[in-house]
Amino acid sequence: MAVFVALGAFVMTLVGGWTAGRVTDRRHLVLGLAGGLMLGVVGLDLLPEALEAAGGPVFGVPAALLLAVAGFLFAHVVERLLALRRSAHGAAEHNGGRVPEVGLTAAAAMVGHSMMDGVAIGAAFQVGGGMGAAVAVAVIAHDFADGFNTYTITRLYGNARRKAVAMLFADAVAPVVGAATTLAFTIPEQLLGGYLGFFGGALLYLAAAEILPEAHHDHPARSTLLCTVAGAAFIWLVVGIAE
Repeated sequence: MAVFVALGAFVMTLVGGWTAGRVTDRRHLVLGLAGGLMLGVVGLDLLPEALEAAGGPVFGVPAALLLAVAGFLFAHVVERLLALRRSAHGAAEHNGGRVPEVGLTAAAAMVGHSMMDGVAIGAAFQVGGGMGAAVAVAVIAHDFADGFNTYTITRLYGNARRKAVAMLFADAVAPVVGAATTLAFTIPEQLLGGYLGFFGGALLYLAAAEILPEAHHDHPARSTLLCTVAGAAFIWLVVGIAE
């Protein structure tokens, strides 16, 4: 049952990526919406779950928040190191100084997160049908945002469309694979919580330091800001319905 439900997440992820690819003539609106979706996913979905699951405080600070800061700094350091490496080799920064490898790394992290979504569906169905259905609704709904963000991030950093499509397809397959793994084993709750915190911090960096500044750079329009707010509000609605 869990694997069958995860197929819904597969479809929604592809729909999200397709939507992102179809509105390239409104790039600033796409990026504004993606930034809002990412902020909503981090602040309203990932971090609350991580705080519950990642364990107690470390030197007075919740472990999930420490890992979120670590994820934020990790994303920043990786981007800077890759940029320096390309500069040292005389690579042309034809995409506004952005490094394609960063986009692929971020998309790969999205794939990993989607696999955890599938694991969450499988684990919830192990608890009971009602719990499984509630988690499935939340995952399927926010996988639209995952597909949208995976495609957008990959393309934003100058990767070819075929690479963006490949990462989108991997992101769509990931929850099905994750749900299937729960037929054999489950991931310890504390480990899953730590991962969610770390990934949330990295995603927050990409949203706040890359996606949103790019969205408002050439088109500081009210419509772009409204798209950002709408993206965050959509995730809030999804989380509220799931609860």
